[in-house]
Amino acid sequence: MIDLKYCPGTLAEGFTTYSPACLRKVFGNKKVNHILSYSKPQTNDETEELFIENRKRISISGVQEKLSLLLEKNQLRLTREGEHGEYILKPIPRDLKKIDQVPANEHLTMQIASQVYGINTAANALIFFADGTPAYITKRFDLRENGTKWGVEDFASLAGKTKDNFGANYKYEFSYEEVGELIKSNVPTWRIEIEKYFNLLIFNYLFSNGDAHLKNFSLMETPKGDYVLCPAYDLINTRLHVDDTDFALDKGLFKDQFRSKRQEISGHAHQDDFIALGKRMGMSEARISILLAPFLNRQPLAETLVSRSFLTDANKRAYGQMVSTKRNFLIK
Repeated sequence: MIDLKYCPGTLAEGFTTYSPACLRKVFGNKKVNHILSYSKPQTNDETEELFIENRKRISISGVQEKLSLLLEKNQLRLTREGEHGEYILKPIPRDLKKIDQVPANEHLTMQIASQVYGINTAANALIFFADGTPAYITKRFDLRENGTKWGVEDFASLAGKTKDNFGANYKYEFSYEEVGELIKSNVPTWRIEIEKYFNLLIFNYLFSNGDAHLKNFSLMETPKGDYVLCPAYDLINTRLHVDDTDFALDKGLFKDQFRSKRQEISGHAHQDDFIALGKRMGMSEARISILLAPFLNRQPLAETLVSRSFLTDANKRAYGQMVSTKRNFLIK
């Protein structure tokens, strides 16, 4: 039995399962159990066969294992052939340091983005296999009420980059400034969306998300037929698991060789770099200052969420220290 003190969705205190707020946002008010009816993968042949078949059908890209789930009445189950999943389940991956911490890390980072910084994120929670092993679950945001899909296009596609024409690193060979240019050329309401994108870039930097490549930003169709930024997804502090760089994209923030003097000295971006990027993307200095402000100050709610997270105590400390280090670069 899993002994919970916090909602495994919102991390609200005093819950031994999903809170009403989580059930409403993630599961459409259905009373879903936080324990799946499946054993974790690789525990028995029958279960493993179900997971192998399911993985063949899911269309979400990426290296981490993903499974497709449907909510039937109040029960989550793996999709069968011909069915469209409503949820993506991400079990503990392989070939990383601290692999058992990955679901809790992604869940915490997504919750901080949403609750503390007001970033529009895909609805998500932690969920557990029958033996208590955690997994990350997120609700698909690209489904219409009638079951068809909204149009979604990631920025690798918008940039015309594929593995065939740009090689294995196609989703990394770009700059965040160039992504901003793609937003300006593809989104009628780009002045609104560029601010959301700017917020997300600062968040990714502050929380050491070194996996923010071209396929982890997307545009999504609206009922009006135009396109806006998708809810944020795949937000995770990658530094807990790999020794990566500050930015996933090879060119970093800028499409040219520009670096602030502080970055040239420290090797890390400072607020001067983000201010320069905002200006290049057509934002006013006043708006840049307003958007930067929450990231330059300690946020007690973020620290509370870290303390309530499902990371181990040692990794809670490491997570917090990494954020503090990055904030020190930003405020100088």
